[in-house]
Amino acid sequence: MRPLRLKSAVLATVLTGLALTGCAAEGTPLTSAHAASPATTAEAASPARGPFVSAANPLAVEAGMAVLRRGGSAVDAAVAVQAVLGLVEPQSSGLGGGAFMMVYDAASGEVQAYDGRETAPASATPELFYENGRPLAFVDAVLSGRSTGAPGAVAMLALAQQDHGRLAWRDLFGDAERLARDGFVVSPRLASFINGAAPQAATRWATAYFTRPDGGRYQAGDILKNPTYAETVTALATQGPDALYRGDLARRIAAVVAEGPRPGGLTTADLAAYTPLRREPICRPYRVYVVCAPPPPSSAVSVLQFLAMAERTPDLSLGAESPAAWVALGRLQRLMYADRDRYIGDADFVSVPVAGLLDADYVASRAALVPQVDGPVEAGVPPGAETVAADNTHEPAGTSHMVIVDTAGNMVSMTTTVESIFGSGRMAGGFFLNNQLTDFSFSPTEADGRPIPNAVAAGKRPRSSMSPLIILDQEGRLVGGLGSPGGSSILAYDVKALVGIIDWGLSVQDAFDLPNLVVRGSTIGADTAGFSPEIRDALDAAGMTLRPNTSETSGLHGGMWRDGRWDGGADRRREGVAMSEAP
Repeated sequence: MRPLRLKSAVLATVLTGLALTGCAAEGTPLTSAHAASPATTAEAASPARGPFVSAANPLAVEAGMAVLRRGGSAVDAAVAVQAVLGLVEPQSSGLGGGAFMMVYDAASGEVQAYDGRETAPASATPELFYENGRPLAFVDAVLSGRSTGAPGAVAMLALAQQDHGRLAWRDLFGDAERLARDGFVVSPRLASFINGAAPQAATRWATAYFTRPDGGRYQAGDILKNPTYAETVTALATQGPDALYRGDLARRIAAVVAEGPRPGGLTTADLAAYTPLRREPICRPYRVYVVCAPPPPSSAVSVLQFLAMAERTPDLSLGAESPAAWVALGRLQRLMYADRDRYIGDADFVSVPVAGLLDADYVASRAALVPQVDGPVEAGVPPGAETVAADNTHEPAGTSHMVIVDTAGNMVSMTTTVESIFGSGRMAGGFFLNNQLTDFSFSPTEADGRPIPNAVAAGKRPRSSMSPLIILDQEGRLVGGLGSPGGSSILAYDVKALVGIIDWGLSVQDAFDLPNLVVRGSTIGADTAGFSPEIRDALDAAGMTLRPNTSETSGLHGGMWRDGRWDGGADRRREGVAMSEAP
């Protein structure tokens, strides 16, 4: 699939009017920045340049910055960041997981989407998670071998690095190898999961890894070594991605998946057959910008649908202190999720009405419903939609996001995951294996026989909420990027951040710091202490009584190029930093 070129006639069809504003710090972690006015006109600005890295752990950020300082590309740095994250933040992402990546190429003005989503093994059937004629309990499915798909993150990174790398692949794993061999300091967040209630932390693999020589569990401040991981990344460096997809490590992965209880069907043949994909991104205007996102099986088209509806919802622009603006945000989310839950799946297997969901007349008809929304809503019928059933897939959170810009102005916006906390809880090669196949619907049809687009099939990629975004100006120039973990709440976290930055004129950090509001059908989750009494009352009156979000919270990372510097942000709910240096 060819990348989307935005410095061409394509841009004219995408844009209706766009621009840019803001600020950032240099040479130190970016923890705050001054507020900006909502952008309304195109601003002449110097081209965006790095080095800039925003990611969920300082050790990973420094590994990425070190690659950029050596002249590496944004994709080169992403390889290093992922290798370190898989070691120091294994609850969220790793070599055994999958990812979606957006890449902006400054020289050509092209945007490319890369799909590293896991695939179901050739043996998978629509009843993968059935037992005795009934769907498995979710936790039983997660802990089973059936939950693991062929991991895609490493293969995707190798493909993107082949396309956009400057340094040798073998030179991108040094920090990860050193930290694994010599040890790293266990962070408070990792310690909370090591000692938490997630059943994946209590498997025999996790117990062996997370138990100290004295018999206690590792705590924050302890030094944790992983020599097996050091061997794995050394093999990846010297042998390339084949070290994971073929040979001894592939046999070990397949053997672990095949163990009971409930062994899975992932084989060495499935691993060897895994293929990452280049996909055409979807780019649409919002206010004075263009927002680019990956296509299905990512759900990012729903973010773009939200933005299109938002442009037709005046209350949304009233500001962060306005109760009416927050009510509009929640109502728009309900409409977004209703359509997403019905229609999104792997477009290589099912018909996904992407164009219909973004059709101007359809979007206008959905936006017209906003004043009436006071509870769960039905999905609409966009042009080109087939008759399918809504999907209520349970999407736990165990994900991470990074944004990287190199000195040439190329950007990576990448969301990466092992699915649940520590994935399936099973390990091979010093890393956790994903439980990504539980992102499929456990039931292939509704009771009335209507098919569910996100049903299991051999070779299929499960629907994902991961939505890495790149933001351009009216000339197709890079101005920003962001994304978040959080399971199905990713969509709500992304749109909150975009509204805060673009509509409410906030700095990136201040937008990330806004309280979270997630409204998916009858499920309402929020940072309940973050809202004023006036906003809480208004949400309650509109059918959105706030309750604590039981999903993993946001981990927004990203930045905007403003006034010739990076206005960066890293979600304070996690442990990451945003760091920039003068080009």
